[in-house]
Amino acid sequence: MIPDRNDRSAVSPAALAAYIRGQGWTKTDIFGSHSDVYTGVGLPELLVPRTRDIGDYGRVTAQLVEILARVAGISEIALCKDLMTTDRDVIRVRVAEDDSTVDINEGASLISGARDMLLAAACSLNSPQLLYRAGANREAVDFLSQVRLGQTEPGSFIVTLLPPVIVPPLQRPLLEDAGDADPPVARRITTRLYDALHATKQASEKAVSGDKDAFANAISDGISANLCDALVQMIEPFSALDIRFTWARTRPVTLSQRPVQFTQDDVPMLSEASRIFRNREPQPDVELLCSVQTLKRDDDDTEGTVTLRTSVAGNLRSVVAVLSQSDYHKAIEAHTRKEPVVAIGDLERVGQRWRLLNPQIAAVITNEDPEDA
Repeated sequence: MIPDRNDRSAVSPAALAAYIRGQGWTKTDIFGSHSDVYTGVGLPELLVPRTRDIGDYGRVTAQLVEILARVAGISEIALCKDLMTTDRDVIRVRVAEDDSTVDINEGASLISGARDMLLAAACSLNSPQLLYRAGANREAVDFLSQVRLGQTEPGSFIVTLLPPVIVPPLQRPLLEDAGDADPPVARRITTRLYDALHATKQASEKAVSGDKDAFANAISDGISANLCDALVQMIEPFSALDIRFTWARTRPVTLSQRPVQFTQDDVPMLSEASRIFRNREPQPDVELLCSVQTLKRDDDDTEGTVTLRTSVAGNLRSVVAVLSQSDYHKAIEAHTRKEPVVAIGDLERVGQRWRLLNPQIAAVITNEDPEDA
């Protein structure tokens, strides 16, 4: 019997049924209002509950686990741990260390990187971008709040991520070979991460061979500066790490469980890809202290174009902005008086040039003589 009563109750009816079907049993009948009968060639007949709302759910589950473990030739504890994740897609990040322990700071960095990796995949689900303001994506943040950390496992140090439960399909596809046409959000995000990681590894290998567009061509697969940064954070303290997916049996897929492995050789490629992506993507809501260099406006225009001189990433750069009529007048006055201005907006790099999108002159820094104040 399973030693811990909580382990018995933690196994959901959906996970139990999915595992049993995957091991060769077939539902052949119903029993009462809350159970099904499963049979299989050369297999014992099983009475499987459909709900926890029966008084002896824990006892019935324990008996089933005892039978299933004996048939599979594994321990009940091992089977129970498997059953508790049968209805979830499981993501395991394993570091290539002989010891099953790591430095506390390295461990914290690994967990933080794993979190950011999954968040990046969630952000890229509906609109692939070079860079995300992850905290502003409410759906992605809400999804992440439902992800659990799994129990530690023997062997190398492993971080286990448990996304929300994957429910079985509730309707048949219109075509038998159509596959899973409408998967739940949790499955869409885990498969998105799976695709993004494989695309990232392939892009890193292609970049080594001189393909300058390898990372840019894979943005649609979910690669972003956020994902690259998360991977670098996880990889840097270790010689290598691999990321493995185990797919929920409640909603079978044909995707491989082969792990994606990253090594120290990938770090420079990922760091450079992140830098380039960040330079190409507008930096939102920046605040710049600038001097007004040039002004240009046609007689019949209300808006005016200004060139601002400011520091970008520690270097002096010229930034072009198209200002509203009122802000353009502020820029004229600042230019006349040689006074700096505070400009806010979204900073974007186009080739070797910079421009400020949605710009505003938030303030003009007045050069007041203290004696006149």
